[in-house]
Amino acid sequence: MDKDSDPPEKSPAGRHDGSNPGATITSLLISGMLFWGGMGWLVDKWLGTGTVFLPIGLILGLVAALYLVYVRFGRD
Repeated sequence: MDKDSDPPEKSPAGRHDGSNPGATITSLLISGMLFWGGMGWLVDKWLGTGTVFLPIGLILGLVAALYLVYVRFGRD
């Protein structure tokens, strides 16, 4: 059997090999903003402060996600 016709092997333990970093970066940015923005929204509802902590949570989520992107893809 020809080596070119063999199916590609899966990475160990079913881990993703990072072949699509754009999708990973996008999902990190979106999920960070959704999670921390949601935490800010919950704090606003709990304290009854309107929309004070929602933007703080969104900014915190974006900064945290950018840090994770740097750690995962920015260092050599």
